[in-house]
Amino acid sequence: MGLFGLAAFTAERRTKEIGIRKVLGASILGVMKLLLREFIILIAIANLIAWPISYYMMNRWLREFAYRAPLSIWIFLSAGFAAILVGLLTVCYQAIKSAVNNPVSSLRYE
Repeated sequence: MGLFGLAAFTAERRTKEIGIRKVLGASILGVMKLLLREFIILIAIANLIAWPISYYMMNRWLREFAYRAPLSIWIFLSAGFAAILVGLLTVCYQAIKSAVNNPVSSLRYE
């Protein structure tokens, strides 16, 4: 819900910029790239920060058990991939929603 709210807020904040870009000939794909680049970088940085912390905490927690499950890199990569996928779907929805709107209506009110 937080990512959805942040994507909606960003799309709403940049409505005039998206309208100007569309008037000047930007495609829907170009508008989506504009909004996606920012979020993908943020999600990647969040994953890079979270992976070492979660590895350390899971190792400490699993140390207490007699039968320990091994921690693999694939666990962290799949969690990162899932986070990026959810982010892509959320931001794509908001980007398409704002890119399909009529640019004149977004530029009319100031």
